[in-house]
Amino acid sequence: MKSYYRALTIAGSDSGGGAGIQADLKTFSALGCFGMSAITALTAQNTRTVTGIFPVPPEFIGQQIDAVMEDIGTNAVKIGMLHSPEVIEIVARKLVHWKTSNIVLDPVMISKSGDKLLRDDAVKALKNVLIPGVTIITPNLPEASVLLGWEVTTREDMYRAAMELATLGCDNVLLKGGHLDHEDSSDLLYQKSTDTLTTLPGSRINTINSHGTGCTLSSALCAGLARGMDIETAVQNAKSYITGALLAGIDYKTGKGHGPVNHFYNIWPEK
Repeated sequence: MKSYYRALTIAGSDSGGGAGIQADLKTFSALGCFGMSAITALTAQNTRTVTGIFPVPPEFIGQQIDAVMEDIGTNAVKIGMLHSPEVIEIVARKLVHWKTSNIVLDPVMISKSGDKLLRDDAVKALKNVLIPGVTIITPNLPEASVLLGWEVTTREDMYRAAMELATLGCDNVLLKGGHLDHEDSSDLLYQKSTDTLTTLPGSRINTINSHGTGCTLSSALCAGLARGMDIETAVQNAKSYITGALLAGIDYKTGKGHGPVNHFYNIWPEK
């Protein structure tokens, strides 16, 4: 019997369908993986705002992970919204228990609409408990600034920040440049094992449909690792996928705020 490439997302649910668990599962499917989920929180959310967050009890998050791992297993894991220290601790404990590899952490802190998704007391747990056990983290510049305790705002800052983030215990850092204050929004990959910095060129894409880009990029990276790619290849493929999804979604209108990217641009027929 054949088996699927399996990818598990541990993240919050976006009722609007553009980010979170929904974006992750769409991305896994688009990139040839069988997607599974452990939901950490329910959000009442659309393209304009987050109107409510209903946290899932940590014990039940652990039960979801156990249910998946003891039966189906996974080739890679993507971690997104973890709102409290208790949630971070149980996720870290379960990943160690199941000897999980190929872990991608997207340190989600603020939604596209500016709503806070991570409690202040959870940042310390993220740094001390979870980051040391993951394969790669994918922060944007504001998230990197919170993790490091200093403002990362320029291209020069990014080089220093990427290497400093690796000292938190992860082997690889993908620092996203979308918040740079100019047209060049290139990302930066730091690999500790080879002490190499790789620039991933990218120009700013002028679109309002950018909801869920961080979730989509990190889940695309997870899908690549699940399919057996090395870190740099998986990152390059993920970057290519999110660029295509952004470009393909420019002409669509979904909601009245930041619409989603087109996750299935390489599958759906052109409308």
